[in-house]
Amino acid sequence: MVSVSRSIEQDAESLVSLLRGYRRVAVAFSGGVDSSVVAAACQKANLDFACAVTAQSPSVPAWQLETAVAVASEIGISHRVVLTDELENSDYQRNDSNRCFYCKDTLYASITELINKVVDDQGHEVTVVSGTNHDDLGDHRPGITAGNRRQVVAPLATLEFGKSQVRGLARYFGLSNHDLPAAPCLASRIAYGVEVTHQRLRQIEQGESWLRAQGVSECRVRLHHDGLARIEVPRNLLESVLELESEGQLVNQFKQFGFNFVTLDLEGFQSGKLNRAIVPLELPKPRTEKGMSINEQG
Repeated sequence: MVSVSRSIEQDAESLVSLLRGYRRVAVAFSGGVDSSVVAAACQKANLDFACAVTAQSPSVPAWQLETAVAVASEIGISHRVVLTDELENSDYQRNDSNRCFYCKDTLYASITELINKVVDDQGHEVTVVSGTNHDDLGDHRPGITAGNRRQVVAPLATLEFGKSQVRGLARYFGLSNHDLPAAPCLASRIAYGVEVTHQRLRQIEQGESWLRAQGVSECRVRLHHDGLARIEVPRNLLESVLELESEGQLVNQFKQFGFNFVTLDLEGFQSGKLNRAIVPLELPKPRTEKGMSINEQG
């Protein structure tokens, strides 16, 4: 039996207890660590209704959808997949610094519409919950604003659980994806101002899938103007990526994917690096109760 600290047990009970208060929830479920912990806690809370909902769209890589299906089955929570059409939105395609707002707004609207069809005949209210954690609040996250407007609850942020605590909870709950690297949507790899298209999303997915197949487990393929690919990997993997190019295979492969230029970022991987190009904004905090955000509480 795995020995766990009392603090992790307390964190788990706090999360389960908080979710128990909502009775009926739909989890915006990507299959990543954060939303998986929330889904597992919902399942342990013995709610009247709990369902995990995953988006299927060109901005979600195939492996991520497969992971979501597998982890939901592992947790034992009811799981549904909803098709989202954010690429039909010209505001999203334009890809300014608020792109994530339009994506999340579409997602939450789609989840609400789907769940209403499932339970609306009973007249019961269902609360949509997200996996936003406390560490997410310090970056440029327009998706948080979308969640606020859709009255989405963020239990991990409410309890001030950061990423390390969330991974600890994932291990405590026995989740197989407890060490899964963060995997934002493919559109987040496209530099602001470069239009989001099906083709560009496909190029990025192909590039990252190829790198992972070569043993590069954590990577980002950033797409810039003029078809330039900027590969980011942790600094300890820089040499491995350079070795892939020793015989020209990396550049040749990426050109086959449709990139015109291929570069390697010597600074190494850093999540959200494209946000350096924008002025930081003060964003509303995720909602914890209907009509109340975290920074509105006493």
